[in-house]
Amino acid sequence: MKVTFRRGLGVRGKARLGLVARLSARGPESIAGLAGSVDVSRQAVTKHLHVLSDAGPVRGFRRGRQHIWELEPGRLAKARDYLERIDAQWDVALERLEQFLPDE
Repeated sequence: MKVTFRRGLGVRGKARLGLVARLSARGPESIAGLAGSVDVSRQAVTKHLHVLSDAGPVRGFRRGRQHIWELEPGRLAKARDYLERIDAQWDVALERLEQFLPDE
């Protein structure tokens, strides 16, 4: 899985994280509902959701006239598995490092 880190996310990153957290806590929701949960315009929420959709953690679909957004469980599971592997690698690396450090 390719993971990309971008510098300078700033407020935009916080808004996107807030949208993901809201979808995680409440399930699928319309843009209007999501816009009420963050301190940005509906247009900005729409843009953030499209960026998140391109990255993979959310997906949108039509329900009548509304555009509904939800988390993409498969992509989140892949991200979780990747982070668990990285966590295990760090544990091994730290154990090796402890072998070289003097005892106090």
